[in-house]
Amino acid sequence: MRSALPVRLRALAAAALLIPVAACSAGPHRDAAAPGDGRVPVGTGFPYTVTNCGVRTTYDAPPKRAVTLNQHATEIMLALGLGRSMVGTAYLDDHIAPAYAKAYKAVPVLAEEYPSKEKLLAANPDFVYGGYASAFDAKDGRARDDLQGSGIDTRLDIESCAKGKVTLDDLYREVTEVGRTFGVPGRAAAWVRRAKATVAAAADRLKGVEPVPVMVYDSGDKAPFTAGGTGIGNEIITRAGGTNVFADLPKPFSDTSWEQVVARKPQVVVIYDYGSTTVAQKEKRLLDDPVLRDVPAIKNKRFAVMPLSDVVLGVRGPGAIGDLARQLHPKPAR
Repeated sequence: MRSALPVRLRALAAAALLIPVAACSAGPHRDAAAPGDGRVPVGTGFPYTVTNCGVRTTYDAPPKRAVTLNQHATEIMLALGLGRSMVGTAYLDDHIAPAYAKAYKAVPVLAEEYPSKEKLLAANPDFVYGGYASAFDAKDGRARDDLQGSGIDTRLDIESCAKGKVTLDDLYREVTEVGRTFGVPGRAAAWVRRAKATVAAAADRLKGVEPVPVMVYDSGDKAPFTAGGTGIGNEIITRAGGTNVFADLPKPFSDTSWEQVVARKPQVVVIYDYGSTTVAQKEKRLLDDPVLRDVPAIKNKRFAVMPLSDVVLGVRGPGAIGDLARQLHPKPAR
């Protein structure tokens, strides 16, 4: 299943980052709620007005009945200790992080993928949080305007509507705005502080290393589907000591060609792990293709593996930097 690279291990700092902020020890930034308790008291900070992906919303109080669509939205909520504010969830890309597994089990799963509009409304939500734009697909009756007409506020993860490059600052903004929306700004601020410390630790470990040319292989047979230069995945590669050979593609994800893979000579292929096609099957497809036999990454069987949930705009991103760095640079300069 894996290449000859060492088994990936999370650093202690990355593991700590996954622990819900509400479980941290009390301090001046902690919100007035029990650890892990999503029942948030209404206090200062309301009314709160935020513009998200072109939709301006004013909240007079925190939402009480939230539904999350897509794993990274779900994990942001759970990382902020908001499980009890959730009445439903749907659509995992892979597996919920162990730190959130117990809280996740307490949330009703409305559908394996997206729920129908009828099933969504049956949960009686007052807030729906989507990770991908497809969460609010108009043809399925889940457009944000339609839900607003039913008295339901919405939020879309900002990577799905970004106009330029997505960076860690966008992640910090995402977590901060969700924290403000649910009346837990202190939890969000604590998470951001720990995230920045995790990122700084990875940067310190990589001082002096030469960036490695990297290609992402998400999927595709006739043409590879890869990571372009505008998504958070590109930033993760850069901060992990890599150079995305397809960073010139002006999209988070894009089709390219096998001829371009050959021409750009990646030294490592990063495989995104999700769905029904296994990592082993993806590796075999690449290794068995005679067109790719002289590509350095293929010739040397240099593969790194990242769960899809690590490389979208969610709470796993800071830890994912160190995880990928250990695969790209198992023996850093220092």
